[in-house]
Amino acid sequence: MTVPYDPSDREKVVAKLPAELRKELKVRAAELGKDIQDAVAEGVEAWRQAQNRPVVDTAGGTSFATYLPAGLYGKLKKDCKARSISYNQGIAQSIRLWLDDNPSPRPRPARVTGARRIIFGNQKGGVGKTSVSAGVAQALAESGHRTLLIDFDPQGHLTKQLGYPMLDINEASLAKHMLKEAKGELSELLVPIKGGDFENHLWLLPACKDAFLLDAKLATAKAVRIKETALEKALEPLEQDFDYIVVDCPPSLGYSMDTALYYCRTREGEEPGTSGIVVPVLAEDSSADAYDMLYDQVQDLIKDMDVDIDLLGFVVNMYDSRKGYVATSSLDEWHNIGEPPVLAVVPELKDQREAVRVKKPLLVHAPYGGQADVMRTVARRISA
Repeated sequence: MTVPYDPSDREKVVAKLPAELRKELKVRAAELGKDIQDAVAEGVEAWRQAQNRPVVDTAGGTSFATYLPAGLYGKLKKDCKARSISYNQGIAQSIRLWLDDNPSPRPRPARVTGARRIIFGNQKGGVGKTSVSAGVAQALAESGHRTLLIDFDPQGHLTKQLGYPMLDINEASLAKHMLKEAKGELSELLVPIKGGDFENHLWLLPACKDAFLLDAKLATAKAVRIKETALEKALEPLEQDFDYIVVDCPPSLGYSMDTALYYCRTREGEEPGTSGIVVPVLAEDSSADAYDMLYDQVQDLIKDMDVDIDLLGFVVNMYDSRKGYVATSSLDEWHNIGEPPVLAVVPELKDQREAVRVKKPLLVHAPYGGQADVMRTVARRISA
């Protein structure tokens, strides 16, 4: 089974760090495109050569886990003992040193097109669109990006899995705003997702069952091209408030998917790959068949609307090599497509299922597990 480290040459270490130091590490690692475990390892190696490092305030620290190369953990503990400091202080000083040695890169030029728009879609159900979109949104927010997560599926699995109620069918909703049937501002429907190192950076637009009617109403709309532009027009007022808008799409190839695909197109003045679609899949044949249908829909929309839509990549979800040849050969085939690339492989672990069961975000329930690390990898690759 795929894991984020090789047990033969890495070992898990746990320390207690203050929340602000953890957040700074995660943001900086994301900015520089580096795995957190590699950043910590570099910091420890540098700290072992440094002398008289200032004390880091670790009061109120909470659990932080990472993986160090085999043997480095023992050397760190030995050095901490020689310097008469705690192991937690040694880790904290190492991370502080890495942050000091790796300053934040210059901020990118201001975007002229609003938030980057990432949709997660596949017309096949059960491939993990909801879990992957939620996990990646959490990882983007954890690394300091203001992120809006939209439940665009009338089944509302995302909303319910995160422990929030769906919007009442008689009240305002995203679908009603798309159809210009709602009063008030769409921003009034957003709810903050609390917990973890992403708090104050992540919001949810909950689902409403009225989205089941959206395809039929879009199909009968009299205005030209309303079915393609409806989502964009509804979300436009929110775009300047967020760095990323992440959309969990319904498992369909209908008009709702058309409007989501149009929303993530490359806009005028926007660099290719800034926005686009991520396709969660499984390592089995039915996912490949479903992707073929989605690909055809994307190409048809590109031709009909004369736009560019970037396929950012696949996320192979719930992968377990112990399932044998079907799984391993299918994974090889996803990799062999080449373009779009496989962004990451999510291991089949209990973390996400447990998070759903207790209605908590994955990066709150199991922030240092293998699946959480993969979500950070996907977030880092699509934000590069």
